[in-house]
Amino acid sequence: MKSIIGKKIGMTSIFDTTGKQTAVTIIEAGPCVVTQKKTVETDGYNALQIAFGDKKEKHSTKAEVNHYAKAQTAPKRFTKEFRNYSIEKNIGETITLDIFAEGDKVEVVGTTKGKGFQGVVKRHGFHGVGQQSHGQHDRQRAPGSLGNSSDAARVMKGMKMAGRMGNDRVKMKGLNVVKIFAEKNYILVSGSVPGHNGSIVLIQK
Repeated sequence: MKSIIGKKIGMTSIFDTTGKQTAVTIIEAGPCVVTQKKTVETDGYNALQIAFGDKKEKHSTKAEVNHYAKAQTAPKRFTKEFRNYSIEKNIGETITLDIFAEGDKVEVVGTTKGKGFQGVVKRHGFHGVGQQSHGQHDRQRAPGSLGNSSDAARVMKGMKMAGRMGNDRVKMKGLNVVKIFAEKNYILVSGSVPGHNGSIVLIQK
């Protein structure tokens, strides 16, 4: 596995030489610092811990400061561990976008926008009751009957009902790397990526 931590910048469109338009998401990926290396001998498995985004030392705990000092780097805002990393790196070394190439297919992991507590129409696409009659009031977006009478006498688990929507961890697969701007640490991937602008995402191959 090859992976890097990045920040979603936003979306735009690019055009190829034939004039074909492609919607892309701009991600500022890296540079990431290797802050810990785990091995089978010491930890029971192989993994690489990488960190992204500087953080002020006064906002860090003493344990964090000492941990990042081993890699001779400033405290970082985001840290992620990846098992079976396919590239050999040592503590303190940097991972940049050169691990990817234009045309690669990648997976992007992010957290979707949170939408709070939502009803069944927005959350599950219910059509609602539709019209008012016989004294009904404000029933257009109601869920309607939940089923089950005396047999079971309860609402079954998994019933589509109102509840918290969004803020889910989602992986988008099969995205193409359309363009890489190494000098700005920008990578452009085809299609949409979960999360709001400024959210943290993982790019994996």
